[in-house]
Amino acid sequence: MDKNPIDKETSELEDNQQTILGIWDNVKAFLHGLLDIREESDRNETIESVRRDISFQGHNAWILIFSIFVASLGLNVSSTAVVIGAMLISPLMGPIVGMGLGTAINDDRMLRRSLINLGVMVSLSLLTATFYFSLTPISEFTPELEARTAPNVLDVLVAIFGGLALIVAKTKKGTISNAIAGVAIATALMPPLCTAGYGIAEGNLAYFSGAMYLFFINTVFIGLSTFVVCKILKFPMVKYANQKKRKRISTIATVVGITVLAPSIYLFYQLYQVQLQKSAVNNFMAEYVVYDGVRSTSEFDPENAKLDVVLFGAAVPDVIIDQWTSKFKSVSHLGGVDVEFYQGANWTKDANFEDMATIQQERIDEIKKIQDQGMRIVELETELNAIRSANRKFELISDEAHLLYPELESISYAANLSRQFNSQRLDTVDVFTVTYVDSLIAPSDRDDINYRLKNWLKYRIQSDSVLVQTVQRVR
Repeated sequence: MDKNPIDKETSELEDNQQTILGIWDNVKAFLHGLLDIREESDRNETIESVRRDISFQGHNAWILIFSIFVASLGLNVSSTAVVIGAMLISPLMGPIVGMGLGTAINDDRMLRRSLINLGVMVSLSLLTATFYFSLTPISEFTPELEARTAPNVLDVLVAIFGGLALIVAKTKKGTISNAIAGVAIATALMPPLCTAGYGIAEGNLAYFSGAMYLFFINTVFIGLSTFVVCKILKFPMVKYANQKKRKRISTIATVVGITVLAPSIYLFYQLYQVQLQKSAVNNFMAEYVVYDGVRSTSEFDPENAKLDVVLFGAAVPDVIIDQWTSKFKSVSHLGGVDVEFYQGANWTKDANFEDMATIQQERIDEIKKIQDQGMRIVELETELNAIRSANRKFELISDEAHLLYPELESISYAANLSRQFNSQRLDTVDVFTVTYVDSLIAPSDRDDINYRLKNWLKYRIQSDSVLVQTVQRVR
């Protein structure tokens, strides 16, 4: 007997649901096996490993000093490869991870030791970097140094994902990945500390504060990443026999966590807003500030919410500038930011831009300087070629002289300038100085050889002013 059509449709629907649920269960099982890190995490070993890394003395102190020297040298010569080399040997990660873990597991001793050791590490790093930059003869503010004086949202993301990679690597059973730890932490921490030392050595508060600001941001987010992962993995909390002490420590850890988390969120938001404003400014300049015969440059000041745009070349009509200004006010993320356009006579010193005539004169002077340097190089190359040619010519003449007069032991040449005061005339005399193999040759024989040699040299070098003189060989 055939089934009722309604029952048949219901049965097919249930089968489809079961099939879909089976597929979903398989997908969940696959994702769980792929991404779950709880089963492979060794919590107790991780805690002990972090506790050991917090200690800062002996070998770690010297490793930090040497790595700071290497990183400072890399920043000083703007060598990314050298900076990376210093990153791989830096021991800065221990106390920072200890702060995050100590807060997560309510361990006041670990948190206190981490803070103390981090303070010592930072102080030693600043002293080392300041010492280096005070002694180095290269004081140029390189691009590598400049990049560490103004943090942006990408630096925060590097700190977050670097911290996550570090703590996940350290929690895996049987492996403590020092390579990942070094890259994840030192990348974000070493260069800012060296740059802060450069700021101290140069007496520049802006460089120092900017670099330390970047260091603080990265430290906070690395510690925060550690805290989050430890909480997700449910690391065992430290137990205290005294119930009051347990509550007090828990309260302190909570306060510390909130104190760190609240400003970090605010800092991230501020940096993110600045990054959005910079991107909006770049898009505005590329899309709207376009006019035939005009080249533009801009300077954006996020602190004062001001954008200055300088226009070079042809004069832009006021109606066009008004349109640009109106459009700027409607751009997203730029609300509250003022814009001002400068061109020709409208430029002022208050705008921090030089007069166009001054800029043009500077460019002309630079071009002339380059041309003069090119001409000087050509002159030096010509002079060098002339010297080489003269050297080759003398080699040939000396070889021929030795063949014709085997009695000679050596011959040297120099052009001698002489001046006759009665005629005020300058003459050049080609002076050849010779020594003989046998110093016992009779003076008359030497005079005869010198006479014949002089006549041959006159003919050979086509000169009437030739002098041949003899010196005794030094024994």
